[in-house]
Amino acid sequence: MKRLSLMFLVLTSVAAQAAPVDVTDAWFRSLPGVLPAGGYFAAQNNTRRDVSITGASSDACGMLMIHQSSNKGGMTGMDMVERVKVPAGGLVKFSPGGYHLMCEHPRMKIGAKVPVLLHLSDGSAIAVGFQVRNASGR
Repeated sequence: MKRLSLMFLVLTSVAAQAAPVDVTDAWFRSLPGVLPAGGYFAAQNNTRRDVSITGASSDACGMLMIHQSSNKGGMTGMDMVERVKVPAGGLVKFSPGGYHLMCEHPRMKIGAKVPVLLHLSDGSAIAVGFQVRNASGR
């Protein structure tokens, strides 16, 4: 956890100067027991070129993946996705029922803020603090 926290501090200062994507409203929904936590945020692309979010990592998760919820023929499902395009000048929201981060084996406490690195298609990463909320999102 210390290694990622230090990397978070270093990348936060770098990301603030040169990040192609601004990330806001970042939070995890923590569920009881060993259930996975869902991660949500908004990503605004400030450049004139498309950028994709290609992955995420955090010491607060045993495994952290990008998923997309869907409803096909009345059946709700979830699929892992390799990347989410944030179009030039565009906004993409990771929200319940859509794109989200799936945190398997979460190690987080409600009320805490946990560091997450979002990996981008240009090879850069953005350090983001995710607020941990309860099952109702509060």
